[in-house]
Amino acid sequence: MNIVKAVSFKVASTLMFAIMGAQVRYLAGAYPEGQVAFFRALFALPPILIVFGWRGQLRGALRTERHSDHLVRGLFSIVGTFCTFAALARIPIADFTAIAFLAPLITVIFAAVFLKEQVRAYRWSAVAFGFGGVLLMLAPYARDHAALTSSMALGLAFALTNAFTAGGAAIQIRRLTATETTSSIVIFMTLLVLLVSLLTAPFGWRWPATWGDVMLLAGIGVSGGLGQIFFTDSYRFAPASFLAPFDYTAMLWAFMLGYWFFNEVPTPYVVAGAIAVASAGIFVILRERYLGLKRLRDTPVAAIATMADDEDNPDAPVTDEAGAA
Repeated sequence: MNIVKAVSFKVASTLMFAIMGAQVRYLAGAYPEGQVAFFRALFALPPILIVFGWRGQLRGALRTERHSDHLVRGLFSIVGTFCTFAALARIPIADFTAIAFLAPLITVIFAAVFLKEQVRAYRWSAVAFGFGGVLLMLAPYARDHAALTSSMALGLAFALTNAFTAGGAAIQIRRLTATETTSSIVIFMTLLVLLVSLLTAPFGWRWPATWGDVMLLAGIGVSGGLGQIFFTDSYRFAPASFLAPFDYTAMLWAFMLGYWFFNEVPTPYVVAGAIAVASAGIFVILRERYLGLKRLRDTPVAAIATMADDEDNPDAPVTDEAGAA
């Protein structure tokens, strides 16, 4: 375990995803979400292939017997990608990022419903507290309906949908990592987003108005691809349970980028709500770490040795969250 490298890669990944979001926000809906998603996947693919190829992890990456499971994971990512870009075109970056923090809490709900995992009062309380944070963020709109324009309401709905798809993707990745490699999960997901977004071309794609727009569209893909690589790399040097809280550095980047480039100042309600959601998410993460260590202590020594042997495979799945959108 290398703490410095792990944290550096993790924080770099949150920065790259924040930069991607800022570029989407800058375009402000000038291009259809399907077109933006296409560029996101197209320009993310080269760095992904280069890095995995350099590591020798492309061999057999597309060889799988679980096509339907990859398809389900890809559908979550496709919907999440479209919702992300649609939301960022309508609401401030900080608001979107705060709502996205619901994903770990939604994962708890999905794990209980679909994976039949036992979820006790501690985590259910954290889920309720986190959703309370979102209600706090929306409180000003409940009092001042004029502040909630139809565009902003749609953006908030897209942001919430994205959080649910991220939770669903995490559950599906848990299933895939039992047999699939990280390179397989990431590449299948990227190719599916690329192909499905291409199908939207007849429905209003626009030729980029300026070379600046071309650079932004390409930048969305490159920053997203680099974010994906850094995200995956971080888990090569430290456990997921240790690194997960660093996901919340994304809120700092969202605050700064939103203020610097768009003069967006988060309201006290958004700040307080984001803290509530982040606190609940971190609690869930720490609780799952505790339960994981408890299960490990209860696991026979022979089984632990077998688990350790799997770590010798550099292409083995590294985390439940690898390959997130």
